[in-house]
Amino acid sequence: MSKKKRLQELTIKDNFMFGAVMADEDNCKPFLQMVLGVSIERVEVSKERSIIYHPEYRGVRLDVYAKDEKNTRYNVEMQVSREPALPRRSRYYHSQITAELLLSGTDYSELPETYVIFICDYDPFGKKKYMYNIENCCIQSDGLSFDDGSHTICLSTRGENEEEVSEELVRFLEYVGADLEASTGNFEDGFVSRLQESVRHVKASRKMEERYMLFEELLRNERKEGKAEGKAEGKVDAIIELLEDLGSIPEALKTQLEGEMDLNTLSTWLKMAAKAESIDQFAKEIQISQ
Repeated sequence: MSKKKRLQELTIKDNFMFGAVMADEDNCKPFLQMVLGVSIERVEVSKERSIIYHPEYRGVRLDVYAKDEKNTRYNVEMQVSREPALPRRSRYYHSQITAELLLSGTDYSELPETYVIFICDYDPFGKKKYMYNIENCCIQSDGLSFDDGSHTICLSTRGENEEEVSEELVRFLEYVGADLEASTGNFEDGFVSRLQESVRHVKASRKMEERYMLFEELLRNERKEGKAEGKAEGKVDAIIELLEDLGSIPEALKTQLEGEMDLNTLSTWLKMAAKAESIDQFAKEIQISQ
């Protein structure tokens, strides 16, 4: 089990710190301009959707969620551990952003551009690039773009193609990849210096320390609940498998089984299912046991 970090031990690559620093729109805006190579007039970071402010830390957790003056949506994710399903995660994030917009009444033709940006502390595709721009296109025709408005960008701290990207981006990614001691050094870059100052400000804030403690507690609780839920689902599957040998399971009974999360209750029901001679007998016995 990894040792829990103190706030003072965090670097920009830790999700909490990254969310806290990029919640400052004066940090988020130059970051997006640097990555996209465009001028952005205004950026609004959603405090409700970004990870540090999420009240329950459940469901879709976006490290940084923002929009600009053109209503373009940006989801920026820090990815330290290698994620083999990164492309599908990107697809999921895009779908969640789009679904939210459609629920708010946006017509298909009015859907804004969406960007999902992963900052990876590894090389996600093994091509030694600092930046991977991914767009949908037609396989049968080179250069034919499938312009659905969704864009995915993967940044890598392991790039080696400095001549193909801006020096500013290289310095930023070197900063992201640095350990705690090295991250405080001089990267000779104005934007990195600003981020370093923001990190120092977060670490000096009693309020942010309290938020970090809450963040860690919610995360631990979620992991515990996730393990318990996984065990419960396993027991329910085992019960259903035993009952299916006895015949067709009524939908109401299946719903009752799938809605039970107490592990002790499910263990009792599993023993009953193993001994039951009919589904009706099992259904009566679990009603008596409740």
